[in-house]
Amino acid sequence: MKPTNPVFTGIDTTVFETMSRLAKAHYAVNLGQGFPDVDGPEDIRKVAAEALIDGPNQYPPMLGLPELREAVAEANLRFYGLDVDPQTEVLVTSGATEALADCILSLISPGDEVVLIEPLYDCYLPLVRRAGGIPVRVRVTPPEWALDRDALADAFSDKTKAILLNNPMNPTAKVFSEDELQFIADLCVRHDAYAICDEVYEHLVFDGKVHRPLMTFEGMRERSVRIGSAGKTFSLTGWKVGYVTGPAHLMDPIAKAHQWVTFTTPPNLQKAVAYGLKKGNDYYDGLVQDLTAKRDRMARGLEGLGFSVLPCAATYFLTCGIDGLGLGETDVEACETLVKEAGVAAVPVSAFYGADAPTGYIRFCFCKQDAVIDEARARLSAFLTAERAESA
Repeated sequence: MKPTNPVFTGIDTTVFETMSRLAKAHYAVNLGQGFPDVDGPEDIRKVAAEALIDGPNQYPPMLGLPELREAVAEANLRFYGLDVDPQTEVLVTSGATEALADCILSLISPGDEVVLIEPLYDCYLPLVRRAGGIPVRVRVTPPEWALDRDALADAFSDKTKAILLNNPMNPTAKVFSEDELQFIADLCVRHDAYAICDEVYEHLVFDGKVHRPLMTFEGMRERSVRIGSAGKTFSLTGWKVGYVTGPAHLMDPIAKAHQWVTFTTPPNLQKAVAYGLKKGNDYYDGLVQDLTAKRDRMARGLEGLGFSVLPCAATYFLTCGIDGLGLGETDVEACETLVKEAGVAAVPVSAFYGADAPTGYIRFCFCKQDAVIDEARARLSAFLTAERAESA
């Protein structure tokens, strides 16, 4: 038979799905996949439920309901001082992954080079390759996650069509500094490159840090698109509602790609997200406070067990060094040991790199109920205590 498309044929199942399956098979506490284990605000869910009953439930406008596009534009102005036209500069998508696909399919042509910073959210590479783009990878590595500016500058050339920037960054929990962002902006302007900015964790930033979109830097307003996620902002990941903001000349082809990928998104969910985006600062502050407490709770527990916990400035994730714990030679072996023998699922950080990945680090997700975090710690403690007693 004729071959299927090589980009997707034989590709590994996402590491999140793999670890979640193992967690179910071994009745493990799942700290691998990045989703909260409680639903988001009840008032937002009530708006969605009422809109579902009241209708209409037919196709909404392809670009998104006007009230949600207006709410996205208002949020851009409120949080970042960006003056956005909701009619021509906002698009609603069925999740941030669809938004990424739309942006990549519409802006990248075969042979274009796309700069990517490893470790990568796992959909980036196949989407760039399916569009015919050539990935040019630059990496940050634990424990510092420092940006190698010389390497990044070398990655840009006249062939560079875009950089795909994830900030705040999954899985590193890194928030790029103003200086780093300025350096990236300067490279984009110098090489006439677009910036596709995955900013789904924009409101999950801790310790007084503030997210700043690359779009707000000089020269970037007309060459950047930024992607947000209601799933992350409102702890409603199953809703799959995302949004893209960008200049009209880029949003036009992106909307055309969206037209042929999903066309539209459930109208009742759009109405509810529009309501949610207008919540007061107390909601956004409370979200950060809640996640900060969960981060610190998990970090204390893991440090007490001997894990080397790296700083976490944002997102849902803690990266931990595993040296000296006897969990295996690599992070993959360590995660298999933990899920099968300790009953706790984590994710190997090497899964987010290409070749020659660092193998001494694993990632835990902390956006869970306190009881779940405590249960995971108890299981890890029991397992590690038994292992140490056996080897003594």
